[in-house]
Amino acid sequence: MLLSGSFHIISYGALLGSELFQTFVGGIVAFRVLPRPQFSALQNKIFPIYFGLQSALPVVLALTFPGRPSSPGSLSGVLLEENRFTVLLPISLTLVSGLTNLLYLTPLVQETMKQRWRQESIDGKKSYDPPPHSKEMIRLNKKFGKLHGISTLVNLTGVIATVAYGIVLGSRL
Repeated sequence: MLLSGSFHIISYGALLGSELFQTFVGGIVAFRVLPRPQFSALQNKIFPIYFGLQSALPVVLALTFPGRPSSPGSLSGVLLEENRFTVLLPISLTLVSGLTNLLYLTPLVQETMKQRWRQESIDGKKSYDPPPHSKEMIRLNKKFGKLHGISTLVNLTGVIATVAYGIVLGSRL
């Protein structure tokens, strides 16, 4: 039980820390400091790792959930009716957020970026240069903006769910 609880706390800390850093520090600083092509290359390498962590660590949390003397720990404790909204829901939301971004949205964003790069070579102009742009680049920029916005909202859902679970976890101490 002691070892399981230790893994739980360490996994929670790693999850919350990586989410807060990537969402509110690393990504913002990189965007402000790096030229657009380097920023894009960096994010394309970081996002699979980040969303992989956001997908894997909730599973670790569920498997190492610390029980109480009156209730079981691990996955069986997560699934108890008394824990459905306070434990299962936030852990599941974080897992689904990570998987949605990892397996669905990130590939769509990356494909749209490749299409924009091809269009840039046709237009002789970067997608982020001042207008005017070709109709195709306008379409691709809108598509990219929409996908990026959805991905951001999905990620924020995971971050909020992680914080909510942290409040629950903290109340158990």
